[in-house]
Amino acid sequence: MTTFVALPLSPALQHKLAEAQFTTPTPIQALAIPHALAGKDVLATAQTGTGKTLAFLVPIIERLQQEPMRQIHALVLLPTRELAMQVNAEYEKLRGRNLSKSALVIGGLSEKAQIAALRAGASLVIATPGRLQDFITRKLVDLRQLKILVLDEADRMMDMGFLPAIRRIVEVLPQRRQTLCFSATMEQSVAGLVRDSMRDPVRVAAGSVLKPVESVQLQAFEVRPTEKMDVLRQLLYSEKGQTLVFARTKRSTERLAKELMRDGFSVAMIHGDRSQSQRNGALAGFQQGRFKILVATDVASRGLHVDDVAHVINYDLPNLAEDFIHRVGRTGRMGCPGLASTLAAGAEVLGLRQIERSLQLRIERKQVDWSTTELPKRIVQNTLASRTLTALPGEVFA
Repeated sequence: MTTFVALPLSPALQHKLAEAQFTTPTPIQALAIPHALAGKDVLATAQTGTGKTLAFLVPIIERLQQEPMRQIHALVLLPTRELAMQVNAEYEKLRGRNLSKSALVIGGLSEKAQIAALRAGASLVIATPGRLQDFITRKLVDLRQLKILVLDEADRMMDMGFLPAIRRIVEVLPQRRQTLCFSATMEQSVAGLVRDSMRDPVRVAAGSVLKPVESVQLQAFEVRPTEKMDVLRQLLYSEKGQTLVFARTKRSTERLAKELMRDGFSVAMIHGDRSQSQRNGALAGFQQGRFKILVATDVASRGLHVDDVAHVINYDLPNLAEDFIHRVGRTGRMGCPGLASTLAAGAEVLGLRQIERSLQLRIERKQVDWSTTELPKRIVQNTLASRTLTALPGEVFA
């Protein structure tokens, strides 16, 4: 399959794909969609940023067009509210007038509105496991007519402790259904879920899931602790596109964002203690270009899909090598070029080398050329007075 036109899709869906400028499928889409359209269970692994969302939405939309309305025929489970809302936005672009809106069943938003969406006759439910399990327990959702179950970012859901909730959800679903599972890695917990919830799945994989996509340029700066903030300022001032900066803890995210605001940068932030409206506002402002910089914990390493991130900066190293892959996967999406920089100070230098060994990577070491850019006076002043942002006792992660 070299184009979406080659797929046996309805004219309405073909029109919507063309309208959204989806013409050439990515490798994971080309591998997964034909099997899914044939009604087979599919177990797919691929690097982040390779178009997995469309790989399950296309088969779902095609199937929903063939099913009676006002019954739930498809369910997508995802690890985070932000990812659920972005999948819903993609569905809205493609569903057409003949299909109903989906029902978002997620924490942090009005329960009343979500129940109303279910009762309005949604054919597709897009949910996080915890909230959906609660709705099932309270008999607020009827999944007896379900035809397709999608487990998206399955490994991330396992990491977040959702396995018990997913198992309870699967228990109430019809056994005769199609299941599509998408995961960046195939850990033991994911393998167990696959064994218990899928029937003879077709296994497809696109590229190495343990390496960044080739379109991402990797570079690292080994610096003194007192230089770390200075290097970050220089990188941010030199970058004209959208930049996503990863910090390790909630409190360091707050302090880093405030420091950058003091420098005059337009900054938003996301971490686990922010309310849903705050997280939505930060993400929307970043996507729309009102904020040039988004500072975030690893809550954003998989849960955010922003197409135009030019630069990812690891201000703090992630705890796991796998998280490094997901962080840098926020740039260079869908084959576009991207840049990922890592700042390592003190013991982090050893941590960076361990990441390289684990992932069998060689990240180019660079030094900031302070002579190439004339920084604004306020940044020079703040650089002279810079303080190292290190984790404090009692800091909470994510």
